Amino acid sequence: MAHAVPARGTSTGTSPGTGTRGRTTTPDVFGERAHKVAKWAVPVTIGLVYGYWAASINRHGGPITGWNLLFGFMTVLAFVVLFAVVRAVARRLPREGHAVLWAAFAGSALGFLYAQSGVAMFTCVVVSLLLAAAVFATLFYRYYTHEDAKGHQVT
Repeated sequence: MAHAVPARGTSTGTSPGTGTRGRTTTPDVFGERAHKVAKWAVPVTIGLVYGYWAASINRHGGPITGWNLLFGFMTVLAFVVLFAVVRAVARRLPREGHAVLWAAFAGSALGFLYAQSGVAMFTCVVVSLLLAAAVFATLFYRYYTHEDAKGHQVT
């Protein structure tokens, strides 16, 4: 009888209580190098889109100038640095703090973009708080259902 070779990132041990051999985790399709590249490529790509969006809103349909390009690239730099800081700090926090930090980041990012359009600041704050509340609720639910009481990851 032929058996399949286990994929990288899986276990060949027996499953508890069943006595059958099987996977305990999902297979890791990409290698370690791909994950390292994606760790920075994804935030930089999102930051470039965010910076372009902010610069295009800021110029109000006018011509692209050097100051507009500088504004866009500074926005990209700020977004990527803040994203990296939030990612580094959030994983050390309990689920409530983790969700609050990402919600604050998302709300602030939207508020900054919305403020570039020239609307009233009250409107920017309200829309940002609504997005932050939605992000918090979603992430808290996700972390609450995927962690035990001590904050350890449960699959």
